[in-house]
Amino acid sequence: MALARRDSSHHTYGDYLGWPEDLRYELVDGEAYLMAPAPDLEHQDIAGELYYQLRQALGDGPRRPFVTPVDVRLPKADEADEQIDTVVQPDVLVVCDVSRLDRRGVRGAPDVVVEVLSPSTAFHDHGRKRRIYERAGVQEYWLVHPIDRMVTIYRLVNGEYGKPAVQELKGETAVGVLPGVVIAWDALVARLPPVEY
Repeated sequence: MALARRDSSHHTYGDYLGWPEDLRYELVDGEAYLMAPAPDLEHQDIAGELYYQLRQALGDGPRRPFVTPVDVRLPKADEADEQIDTVVQPDVLVVCDVSRLDRRGVRGAPDVVVEVLSPSTAFHDHGRKRRIYERAGVQEYWLVHPIDRMVTIYRLVNGEYGKPAVQELKGETAVGVLPGVVIAWDALVARLPPVEY
């Protein structure tokens, strides 16, 4: 199942700001994709726990974690906000450079992005969003697979994502660009509902 496109027009953040607030969209190279309805509780539990662990680990320092909805504007050059045609809302993100933060959200690449996959977003997150995060310079891109109980981690090396690391949601996973920060999985996975195949 794929996310529905709003229409075939090319859109910018200026257009996006004028749309009704009851529907959420992401812009990828000017294409507006209707975001899926509210995710299930498993998705929210995972996203909330990852945010909580990151917030605890990072404390009150300048590195800031956020949980959706937060607009992340990804300019291709130095275009004005209203002309940016890629705006996404990752499930969880960390920004180390506070100059990228403003009242509207984030302008520029976060350092870490985490997407919790669902059947309706998996193609979008694995394909389109992976390409735009790589292009924008996101240092680490995590895809958490709730059903498979796996995490796929892309790390930017020389401007490209190479072969991803794939790990079971077990024990701890270090966040490579945040020295000393780890995500602990066992307690989280223990409280998730059993997987139904």
